[in-house]
Amino acid sequence: MRNKEKIKSAVRSGYARIAKQKGVCCAPECSCSEDLARSISRKIGYSEEEMRSVPEGANLGLGCGNPVAIAELKPGETVLDLGSGAGFDCFLAARRVGETGKVIGVDMTPEMLERARQNARKVGFKNVEFRLGEIENLPVADSSVDVVISNCVINLSPDKKRVFKEAFRVLKPGGRLMISDIVLLKELPGFIKKSVEAYVGCLSGAIMKEEYIKIIKAAGFKRVKIVEETFFPMDCIANDPTAKAIVEDLKIPLKELKGIESSVLSIKVKAVKLTG
Repeated sequence: MRNKEKIKSAVRSGYARIAKQKGVCCAPECSCSEDLARSISRKIGYSEEEMRSVPEGANLGLGCGNPVAIAELKPGETVLDLGSGAGFDCFLAARRVGETGKVIGVDMTPEMLERARQNARKVGFKNVEFRLGEIENLPVADSSVDVVISNCVINLSPDKKRVFKEAFRVLKPGGRLMISDIVLLKELPGFIKKSVEAYVGCLSGAIMKEEYIKIIKAAGFKRVKIVEETFFPMDCIANDPTAKAIVEDLKIPLKELKGIESSVLSIKVKAVKLTG
């Protein structure tokens, strides 16, 4: 089993690099255009209106779904985004909860937080706050938020059980969990599972779908339901550093790498923290 701190360090470094880039991308080691990020976002569920409504540079094309679309957010609610990146989903949520609501974004990468804060200043968002912290140890009070969202981030954590326990802790009774993430239908080949680059690229950190749902339930959540599942877009994998590392460094044929596409799912999951 990999050293957890080594994984966190690799993930933090990877996302720090993309936060510093002018370009945007679907994985931390490449340099892609904003058009590519928009194209990927369109394929995973974001509307043109949503993409136009956020500050330039907020959409980095790093997601695997649109959790805000299923969150049924209401004016006045407090929303927490786990792994908020440059703030894309936070800004979408902020518009839905309005001036009486609040959105908290938590990210462990200082460079990404600075980019998110800059984005917030561009358009004067007053109901969004970004905090430095790890999703395994949230800098958020017990029973203080109405909704927890996350987008293709929990798969990066080496301690997913802890993440969902923390999400349960910070939710108010009756609070909702709405997440998009990457899971597996079958085990990945060994050369990918052992790759740190693949972990940063959201592949080797992913776990089996059944195990993922079991962990959510074990944290205390009820009414756990997968509301949508699709195969992860191949162009996100193709532009991922994982592919480059495997094809170039390990000399694995690209067609063999493409064979994993049928193993990787993007899912949207809803769950509730019931009262009593």
